[in-house]
Amino acid sequence: MIDTTTQDATTRLGELGERYFTTQHTYDPYNATLLGLSEFDHLPGDPSIEASEKAAADLAAIGEEVAAIDATTLDEKNLIDHSVLTVLVRGAQQDAQHSLWAGNVSAKSYVSRQALVFQAMPAMTVTDRDSADRYLERLSGVAGVLTALGDRYAVEVGRGRYPTQQGVTHSIQQLQGYLALGLDGDVLLNVMRSGADARDLARATAIVEREIRPAMQSLADRLRTEFRSLGRPDDKVGVRYMPGGDDGYLASVARHTTTALSPAEIHQIGLDVLDEMRSQWSEVGTRAIGESDLAVIAERMRSDTSLRFDTSEEIVGVAQGALDRANAVRDRYFPAYDIPDCVIEEINAIEAAHTAMAYYRPPAVDGSRPGAHCLLATDPQSRFRFEYEALAFHESVPGHHMQLATAQKLDIPRYRRYLDVEACSFNEGWGLYSEQFADEIGLYSDDIARLGMLSFRALRACRLVVDTGIHHFGWSRQQAVEFMWNNTATTMSHVRNEVDRYIAWPGQALAYMIGRLEIGRLREQARERLGAQFSLVDFHGTVLGSGAVPLTVLADNVARWESSVAQNN
Repeated sequence: MIDTTTQDATTRLGELGERYFTTQHTYDPYNATLLGLSEFDHLPGDPSIEASEKAAADLAAIGEEVAAIDATTLDEKNLIDHSVLTVLVRGAQQDAQHSLWAGNVSAKSYVSRQALVFQAMPAMTVTDRDSADRYLERLSGVAGVLTALGDRYAVEVGRGRYPTQQGVTHSIQQLQGYLALGLDGDVLLNVMRSGADARDLARATAIVEREIRPAMQSLADRLRTEFRSLGRPDDKVGVRYMPGGDDGYLASVARHTTTALSPAEIHQIGLDVLDEMRSQWSEVGTRAIGESDLAVIAERMRSDTSLRFDTSEEIVGVAQGALDRANAVRDRYFPAYDIPDCVIEEINAIEAAHTAMAYYRPPAVDGSRPGAHCLLATDPQSRFRFEYEALAFHESVPGHHMQLATAQKLDIPRYRRYLDVEACSFNEGWGLYSEQFADEIGLYSDDIARLGMLSFRALRACRLVVDTGIHHFGWSRQQAVEFMWNNTATTMSHVRNEVDRYIAWPGQALAYMIGRLEIGRLREQARERLGAQFSLVDFHGTVLGSGAVPLTVLADNVARWESSVAQNN
């Protein structure tokens, strides 16, 4: 006999998951595009305060209905769905409510609404009439979005939420950089050039030339004349200096770490990790370059021109080589996943000045686009050879590509299958775990590359200190720059770019090290509890087997796996 109570709860949970999925991606359609979804590609987005308030209210209502479901009537699979949906809805609702991005103007990828246009639209594909129509519909709305974006900034300033001076300056530079390229190099037309007919391309060109470019110039002018002089100076870049900033930061920390850790606790964790790393710096530095002191190692890594690239092709080659080595041994350490290949793709010039060194773009659901490890290959003489292997393991295999492409294949609700920033501590924790695991299984080409891995690990530990330092403790931009410079081996330009990212996107940078530490803790705990019964392949399968989940849910999943193994042996 079917338990109708259980059936009703399961059905209701599925319905609420779909409502969340539609609500969230209608509010943030560019993120849906970057996740490989096409059904929201026609939407240009709405940056107005009314849209944020509506999304927050709709998500709050969904959250209340999820909480009303009797979780005791759910089976294990649906209980995981319920736990994940509870956390996702709460995080999205808080994000829309506080809308820190709107009071913190920037040009940074993922968080800046104008930057998302440059990042997401070139990632779309035009292969048929429907996809061409979606692109043209979104393109037709971009000018209105840019106008509404300027209006939203004005509303925020009216509420006392002033942007930072450097964020406004970077936004102006990004817009002017786009406009300076001219129509022949316009990234918003590349998709149409490669997949559309002549009439659609002509229509797209007219929209860009007559509507989008004037709107971009108008937004740049508004940023310059209305907002730059009002911007918060470099000694007050934290969101704590905005009305509601403290509460907004706490919500962002909770969303991106999926823990109850306080900013002060996270700050101390970062300091502890940096302290623990000193012996590793000494050991690897001695083997690699005959130096054991971090300051000396860092100076050598920064100044030795032989450690830099000569050409962009060399950068791509190092990343491809790392990916090939990882793919060759993948099945020894992970379940045999049937996933698309990952490609190496250079980041376009418009994004280059205001994006991270690399990011991952999942494959399109319809198969029209592969998964891609997107990386900066411009100005190769300024980029270091030792950094690009760790980046490749993080972004491609065994990192984000294997994790996110695998999630797309799982029999889980689609609101769980397509996650990025919504489950940052898992996604980025896995990426950082992958950097270290690649070292454990001998994938780095030499100790110089391993120094790069240590530098990136130190950078992620610094993020815990610097992000909380800026937004919770009130650090200045210069204080943050100096701390990162003294505790990593990366360049000053990268340090500044990183710090500006933390300023623009409060809390997100905390996800990496917090997630990696939890995955590592769970692995060692399982190894101790299971002894000879522990299987690394099965542990990895358990971690990846439910897709991206909050860290609390991950711990529950691993505990159930441990119990099952113990009972069956």
